[in-house]
Amino acid sequence: MSAEDVPLPRYDFLAGALLLVDKPQGWTSFDVVNKIRYKLKHGLKVKKIKVGHAGTLDPMATGLLVVCTGKHTKKLSTYQGLEKEYTGTLRLGATTPSYDAESEVEEHFPTSHITPALLEKARQAFLGDIEQVPPMFSAIKVDGQPLYKKARKGVVVEVEPRQVQIHEFELTQVDLPDVSFRVRCSKGTYIRSLAHDFGKALDSGAYLTALRRTRVGPFHIDDAWEMEELADYLAELEEKS
Repeated sequence: MSAEDVPLPRYDFLAGALLLVDKPQGWTSFDVVNKIRYKLKHGLKVKKIKVGHAGTLDPMATGLLVVCTGKHTKKLSTYQGLEKEYTGTLRLGATTPSYDAESEVEEHFPTSHITPALLEKARQAFLGDIEQVPPMFSAIKVDGQPLYKKARKGVVVEVEPRQVQIHEFELTQVDLPDVSFRVRCSKGTYIRSLAHDFGKALDSGAYLTALRRTRVGPFHIDDAWEMEELADYLAELEEKS
């Protein structure tokens, strides 16, 4: 049986469906939800349909976004509480205001002192229950306003640290100044903060250069729709209706 002969899954989008989507780089999580909602409204010829996602990915990041439609959106909070798994790359020797490559480097740090033993010691320090401060460029609200809006205005806000759990933190490739990693963590973990704090633990600096979410609880990226394929599939609804 060829790939063309494999039957596509059937969804009841109005009653409630769960979609696994591979978010493209450069898209916001809202962009994905908006695209799906638009396609469904036209395909099903309805004025309204509930669509939501179970955990934001930064625009720079790619990977698994759990999307729910219809009455299934009531389960979003359950999915949001599931542990997550990521792969990514951080760059040592510099920091940025956003803790990733979305903003310009603001400060440089030495890296010549960083040895395999030092990397391993720092890695182990981030296993288990840790406290991390969310990045200033994040959607967390302070005084009713998202932090990123305050950051863009140059307003510095004292943000309380949060406790998260790092179940696994593996350095998969080291080619200084770049370090690739895999991490399995609790909900609410900011991988940008993990990268930033990892750099500080090495008496250096670090920022995230790539991130991909590969798993949310039992859901895996291998089972996710490519956005283009999903858009084509949803367009077929309109042709059949």
